[in-house]
This record gives sequence, structure tokens and C-alpha cells, in this order.
Amino acid sequence: MTPLVLASQSPRRRELLEQLGFALEVRPAHADEAVLPGEAARAYVLRVAREKARAVEGALVLAADTAVVLRGEVLGKPRDAEEARRMLGALSGTVHEVLTAVCLRRRAPALELEAVVSTSVRFAPLSPAGIAWYVATGEPLDKAGAYAIQGAGGAFVLGVEGSVSNVVGLPLAETADLLRRAGFPLPWERR
Repeated sequence: MTPLVLASQSPRRRELLEQLGFALEVRPAHADEAVLPGEAARAYVLRVAREKARAVEGALVLAADTAVVLRGEVLGKPRDAEEARRMLGALSGTVHEVLTAVCLRRRAPALELEAVVSTSVRFAPLSPAGIAWYVATGEPLDKAGAYAIQGAGGAFVLGVEGSVSNVVGLPLAETADLLRRAGFPLPWERR
């Protein structure tokens, strides 16, 4: 069977797909991840996911992009510890949205499928000491919104409404549906 090409350098996306039994070929894709002037969050994640899927060759390419959205503002990966502190301070005691766009591109016959999944996340109020401790772990520095729900940042999450795997970086149910629609056999449906 042809392996699924994952156009991502995210170890979390790779781990999620491998846990489900998918054979993967990882080929990180690069796309302009700057939010364009006037670009809405949903359009932003979808544009970046499409660009990643189109940047990599393969019979079946899967790409995704995740953003944390607070009051309409996209919080990407912090550039440094100070920006991580600011992001975490802004998220403190709020409910924010995590959006992930998934784009699946099949070479032949040509097909491109996509989905955008939204999850609401309720954050606990954070003290300056809690923020400083978490930033010092280094975990926030390569995560959208400066936290990882699957890591130490999960201690700050009071509740989630929607897909938890979406907050990790790949909504699994919706991704499986895209693969099924593209004719790719899911591990639990193979004979």
C-alpha cells in the first residue's frame, strides 16, 4: 500500500496518525505562515494547509495548520519567551478557539478535500508565577498559542468543547473522514 505523505514537521501529527496505524512518509512542507492583512482566522488556517499540501509531491498528501484564536486574533507560535508570556497572559481566564484546517490532496485521479475544525478551550486564570514557570519549561515556544494541551500546558485547561485531538494539532475523526472520501483504506477497515 502507498504510504500517506504527511506534509508536516509536527511530531504530534505524526504520532496521532501512527497511533491509528497509518504508514507515513514525512515530508515537511513550508508555507508562508504570516496572517495576511484582513485575513480571517478560518481563511488563514485553510490557506496555509492548502499551501503545505500543494508544496509536497506524493500520491496522497495530508497537510494541516492549527491556530489559537482569541477575540478574532490569531495567536501563532511565539517568537520568544516574552511573546509566550504575553500570549499566556492574554489566554488566562478566557475561552478561546482552536482552529485546524486539514487538506488532503490526491494525485490521480486528482482530488483535493479539506475541512476546518473548531474547538473551544477554557483556560484557568494564570498567575505570573505560573506563566513564568511554564515558559521556563520551554514547551510553549513551538506551539500555537504558546501551550500544549497534551503536555504541561494541559494543567491550565479547565474544559474543552469539541475535538481534543484538534487542540493537539490534528482532528482525527475529520481527518479519517477525508481519507475515507479519498478512497484511502483506514486501518480498521482493511481486510
